[in-house]
Amino acid sequence: MTTAIALHDIVDTAVAAGSFKTLVAAVTAADLGATLKGAGPFTVFAPSDDAFAKLPAGTVDELIKPENKAKLVSILTYHVVPGKVMSKDIAGKTMKVKTVQGAEISVDASNGVHINGAKVTTADIEATNGVIHVIDAVIMPPTNG
Repeated sequence: MTTAIALHDIVDTAVAAGSFKTLVAAVTAADLGATLKGAGPFTVFAPSDDAFAKLPAGTVDELIKPENKAKLVSILTYHVVPGKVMSKDIAGKTMKVKTVQGAEISVDASNGVHINGAKVTTADIEATNGVIHVIDAVIMPPTNG
């Protein structure tokens, strides 16, 4: 499959995987590509295209409109944690972790790994500036009102 040597940053790794077309389009619409190509390190809980497909019809099309950019940035940065966290670092633990967005996510690695209830389906996809863990649902940040 892939080698242990990471050759691409998080964005290029996601593009190369081929199963994150919606996520990559959203990152582009939110102008977060440069950030996620930056030094990092970052841990990205990346919803697959199938995860985005579970959202109500039209949700993604609505979010990538320019007038909804702030909401899209909030949702995407809620999937990113500062630092590089590998699955072995959290195995057997449960914790709250602050995201780049500012709110906390619940991480439960006591039986598999779940992030706010979304299941990590593929862990530890290494990139030059962090790591990607694939999740089976889009997690939504808490709303303030």
